[in-house]
Amino acid sequence: MGGQIRDLPEGFVPQLTKFLDEVEPVVSEIEALLSKNKIFVDRTKDIGVISRETAISYGLTGANLRASGVDHDLRKNQPYLDYERYDFDIPLGTVGDCYDRYILRIEEIRQSVKILRQAIEKLPSGPINVVDPRNVRPHKTDVLTKMEELINHFILHTEGVDAPAGEVYFAAENPKGELGFYLNSLGGGAPHRLKVRSPSFTSISILGEALKGHLISDVPAIIGSLDFVMGECDR
Repeated sequence: MGGQIRDLPEGFVPQLTKFLDEVEPVVSEIEALLSKNKIFVDRTKDIGVISRETAISYGLTGANLRASGVDHDLRKNQPYLDYERYDFDIPLGTVGDCYDRYILRIEEIRQSVKILRQAIEKLPSGPINVVDPRNVRPHKTDVLTKMEELINHFILHTEGVDAPAGEVYFAAENPKGELGFYLNSLGGGAPHRLKVRSPSFTSISILGEALKGHLISDVPAIIGSLDFVMGECDR
């Protein structure tokens, strides 16, 4: 609570543009190295197959869901942060195996580059925050030198924003899938209930199904293709 949007650091846009220019040829190089490599294809094709129906029943999201052929992306289905203003495609798999999940992520990197280039073009100038001391933290230098700002900072961090009673759920597309937060409020600065919907927790839950009938040597490929983070699973 009491957070504020921070402006981009100086020199960020040129650095980002340079990165985008450099990452595209690297992605193409990786694809040229792996996509038709017989060893790689043999170790990923028809390995760890997750059908469309299984992916939906386990609640998979993100690339793991789309690799199984399910056309679901919150940026398109429930647009937020002006995603409806951007031109990008949602790549889909057909088989739902390790190879599909690899191909899908390669293409999603390209789509992310496409989105970022558009974001740079649309980047507005001017103030980024409404200067309201009830919701926005004062600058650090003011906190260290002025009593009123110090009190304001203390109140925002201890009491939080005076939220109304009610409940809300918001989810966004993240690299690992749909990251969602459910908040139940009785009013005041702290939630009555908080539930985090972790995409990695959902992805790891399908391992028992995805590993059935495979060799031990297939395990690294299947786990790697699901791309989950253990710290996020634990929340």
